Amino acid sequence: MPRAPSKSSTDTKVARCIRHSRRGTVFTPALFARLGSRAAIDKALQRLVASGEIRRLSRGLYDKPRHDEVLGTLWPSVEMVVKAIVGKDKIRIQPAGVYAANLLGLSEQVPAKIVYLTDGTSRSIHAGPMRIVLKHTSPRDMAASKRTSGTVIQALKSLGPRHITPERLEHLRKTIPLPKRQELLDDLHLAPSWMRPMLRDLARNPAPPETTIGPNRRAR
Repeated sequence: MPRAPSKSSTDTKVARCIRHSRRGTVFTPALFARLGSRAAIDKALQRLVASGEIRRLSRGLYDKPRHDEVLGTLWPSVEMVVKAIVGKDKIRIQPAGVYAANLLGLSEQVPAKIVYLTDGTSRSIHAGPMRIVLKHTSPRDMAASKRTSGTVIQALKSLGPRHITPERLEHLRKTIPLPKRQELLDDLHLAPSWMRPMLRDLARNPAPPETTIGPNRRAR
């Protein structure tokens, strides 16, 4: 019989970390670098995949699957996959395109590929059915990457001026808190000139209050 791994072995330490992590967590071998050599970590992960404790999503990318009584085994969220990649590569990212518009509720279209701008290397990552595309871009496009204004600018860019309706702007006014909208004024210089009047209006005008009519109805 093969000997059980010791408490100090890389196998045991990697397995312990994973068993203490939440379901839905996505990770790369780099997360366990302090626990042993890369070869030992890879072998530990292979054994955990074989035992069904974790799932290999793609090369160098794993998750601890979530389970639903009705839907069965679930794929990880986009956010968890991206968090693992950012943690490994120490890059900045910015949602872009249709995905940025979808995040803000400006589009119901579910993109076939999820696009992020990055200051890192351009590449495509497959994680189960998901395709996440990282596109290297300029420092200007990344300047607001950690702020709501960055996502707003990229979402409106993807829609284009012809498709930015009063209804869509009103949606942003209602769903983005005023302090976050006011950040748009600090980032106006990062937006195209055609977008700046819209951003000023979003930043300065409060969402209209709802007026109650009768006991159970509200006017919009």
